[in-house]
Amino acid sequence: MKLLDIVALVVDLPEVGLYRGQVGTIVEVYELGVFEVEFSDTTGRAYAIETLKQEQLILLHHQLLNTEKIWA
Repeated sequence: MKLLDIVALVVDLPEVGLYRGQVGTIVEVYELGVFEVEFSDTTGRAYAIETLKQEQLILLHHQLLNTEKIWA
């Protein structure tokens, strides 16, 4: 994971009002496996910024990951 990657939570964090599946953007990399993640609504307004560990996140992909065609 790196700066500006899109990620989603894989754990619930009710103490800060965040739950599994919420999507955010990595806005800072502090050290190996530790990131500041900004969570925004569909209008782009940030509603949470949290420091999270890599194991709390999954990297999201918006394009094909390999060069093989899925459909013929």
